[in-house]
Amino acid sequence: MKAIAVIPARGGSLGLPGKNIKPLNGIPLVGRAVLAAVGSEYISDVYVSSDSREILEVGTRYGAHAILRPDDISGSTASSESALLHALRHVAETDGAMPDIIVFLQCTSPFTTSAHIDAIVRGIVEQNATSAFAATEDHGFIWQIADDGSAVGITHDETKPRLRRQDMTPRYLETGAVYAMRVPEFLETQNRFCGRTVLVPVDMPPVEIDTPADWEVAEAFARLHDPLMTVPGQKIKALVTDFDGVHTDDLVIVHQDGSESVRCSRSDGMGIEALKKRGLRLLILSREQNPVVKARAVKLNMDVQHHVHNKLPALDAWRIEQKLDWSEIAYVGNDLNDVECMQACGMSFAPSDAHRDVLGIAGVKLAKQGGQGALRELSEYLIANNLVVQ
Repeated sequence: MKAIAVIPARGGSLGLPGKNIKPLNGIPLVGRAVLAAVGSEYISDVYVSSDSREILEVGTRYGAHAILRPDDISGSTASSESALLHALRHVAETDGAMPDIIVFLQCTSPFTTSAHIDAIVRGIVEQNATSAFAATEDHGFIWQIADDGSAVGITHDETKPRLRRQDMTPRYLETGAVYAMRVPEFLETQNRFCGRTVLVPVDMPPVEIDTPADWEVAEAFARLHDPLMTVPGQKIKALVTDFDGVHTDDLVIVHQDGSESVRCSRSDGMGIEALKKRGLRLLILSREQNPVVKARAVKLNMDVQHHVHNKLPALDAWRIEQKLDWSEIAYVGNDLNDVECMQACGMSFAPSDAHRDVLGIAGVKLAKQGGQGALRELSEYLIANNLVVQ
């Protein structure tokens, strides 16, 4: 039995532009779907189908094959099935044969895991089905509005006493995350629900990203638990930080003699110490020329470069000196002069009070503000998710 995974990912998105390549916890949505498929014990090959070369480039970076989708099946009205059928034709032409099972994954479900995919494929095989999909148990009460404007129960009878949850007949909500189909039946019906269909209950957070509000919910959940943070290749060897707005609250006290002082967090110092003990290489990279930057770096036992106006070349030189790949560096910044470095590094973080453009490109938006525990939060995040190479 040969099973492949196909991830349709259009370049256009009305609700949240660019969402398919927007990093969530440092991993773009399309990359998260690819990683889940790559880790499946059943999937032999993973394909990303898109009209966007940028999305395809990201997909291949995480281990997928690229399928450039034609414009006539790439618009907002094009069905997912049309992309799957096009992908199957591509696979047949390049491999010389059709797979037995196609697994359809959606980027908008960011917490899909390899275990979820394996469960759906097993559902087809073990239950002698032709299609299967992921579902979660649902206990909600659904209503609709009748022609006369009154409310009518759909999943319950409002004229009778309400049942306790444990007395209800189990109901399930389609997650929209994972579908699997036997290829011959899918080709015949051109419908993801083909022949005998079974649902497979999964333990999956009910998060589907279509709007900015959905993204905020996903970020909040990911800060607590992100199953993809333990995947190979996501660990770092170095952390680079801006100074003002990261180590400090971005305020300065000017004394009568013209000297300046800033305020830092002792809690952040403890977080930096914990990372240092795990062997992480640490650098402060700052545009500020105040000697307090160097003094704080000495206190924290961090490398420091300050009064740096063009940060990316300076970071690149340090990276080469340290024999590091960009993917092995995490960067935390708060203002526009940090953007290039954040985009170049493998992981990027921003305090919650960073500039809005910085928050927009940060892989992880921290809950704490600069100088008020952001670095401690970052250190605990890296350690808890086993992201530091030791």
